[in-house]
Amino acid sequence: MSRPDSIQSRMHRLVVIFCAFAAVILTVMLALVLAHNSQYKNLLYNVTTASEFNQDFKENIDLKMYYYVIESRYSEGLPIQEVQAAQDLAKDLLNSTSQKDSLRAVTSVLDLCENLEEKIYQIQQTRSYDSRQVQLENNVYVLTALIQEYMYNYLYCESVQLNLLQQQISRQIWAEILLLLALFAVLILLLIRYSVRLSRSVTQPVVDLSRRAEDVIGGDLTVREPVRSETYEIRTLSEGMEQMIARINAQIQEITQKQASLRKAELALLQAQINPHFLYNTMDTIIWLIEADRSQAAVEMVSHLSDFFRHSLSRGEDVISLGEEEQHVRSYLQIQQARYQDILDYAIQIDPGLQAVRLPKLTLQPLVENALYHGIKGKRGKGCISVTSREEGPDVLLQITDNGAGMTGARLEELNRAMESGERVGFGLATVHERLRLLFGSPYGLTLSSREGVGTTVTVRVPRREKEET
Repeated sequence: MSRPDSIQSRMHRLVVIFCAFAAVILTVMLALVLAHNSQYKNLLYNVTTASEFNQDFKENIDLKMYYYVIESRYSEGLPIQEVQAAQDLAKDLLNSTSQKDSLRAVTSVLDLCENLEEKIYQIQQTRSYDSRQVQLENNVYVLTALIQEYMYNYLYCESVQLNLLQQQISRQIWAEILLLLALFAVLILLLIRYSVRLSRSVTQPVVDLSRRAEDVIGGDLTVREPVRSETYEIRTLSEGMEQMIARINAQIQEITQKQASLRKAELALLQAQINPHFLYNTMDTIIWLIEADRSQAAVEMVSHLSDFFRHSLSRGEDVISLGEEEQHVRSYLQIQQARYQDILDYAIQIDPGLQAVRLPKLTLQPLVENALYHGIKGKRGKGCISVTSREEGPDVLLQITDNGAGMTGARLEELNRAMESGERVGFGLATVHERLRLLFGSPYGLTLSSREGVGTTVTVRVPRREKEET
């Protein structure tokens, strides 16, 4: 069976036709606009250049020549530069002028300027005052008047031509706009017709797909046959939805298993907290304190025991702050120090800025208990347990260190292997490690280091999160 035609290919054909049609129209319009712009630009340049002609050209030339002829003390010499400037202006206009009347005017200006320059030099060579006056009136005054008149004629002709060109461009633009609107109207009609045909081949499969999505929203995660459609995208979307539903079912089963494992681990830790031996020994210590008439110490012991169990419950929350976990560990160590005051010292140094970091409850206390029973009690003399914290990038490291008996390299390797495999070997370390991995994923969890006869350090790595993520 051949592959069904896709919406993309159909739309692609439509876009190609539309773009080709629009490209032809735009090319024609662009060519017309460029032609109009070239004409308009030349005329505007001519008008602008002609406007630079000195409006006082005749008065300035006449006055300077008059001072020169009468040999006035105000004379600045012959005005050759002014005449040459007018010649340069006329030559510039001559190169960019195409209109007949304008061309005749600017040619006349150029010829008159050359003639004027000759007449000025002729006056310079004339010695007679009367002859100079005659030449000034009959030659210079007449030529300057003609130059100024022809320049104004040129400016008038170019301005009229510029105005006519503006009107012509305006009419052509309106005609082009109307033509463009008509062509686009035809194109839109074709587009509507094609879209209607396309929608008919898509509508029903989309309705079926929408109903399937509503069933999924309603909780129906049963995997079904994909929606039948001649459109490639809809068929692919339907097949993808069914595959997604199958993966969701697998994810739900996996999450359910993880939650069950997590609850099982939490229950095991909670049961460890209510260890009958720990409770009996604590009660015996309280009775001994009372019999020894140390009522204040007995009251403190009962208070510590109350705090210990209150923090163990944590108002039913699974994830608590590091500050709450610190109080739980402190209560436990205060109870145990009263019992083992001859062999136990402890120090808790948690950074105040990390008090709000979230972590699973019953994370540190089992590790401190391990340090006491399998570290401190396994050596001679007094030992010390320290609980510290520090930041490392986006993570927080919590370390429980004891200077107890430590362990051999083989035992350390066995415990590390047990934590990674989830095997229940050791002193509850695997359970704590598993809970951290279930909640935060890799690389979070526990890391062990130990030397026999020196002590053990358990490092807890958790992300720095100050609000519980749902």
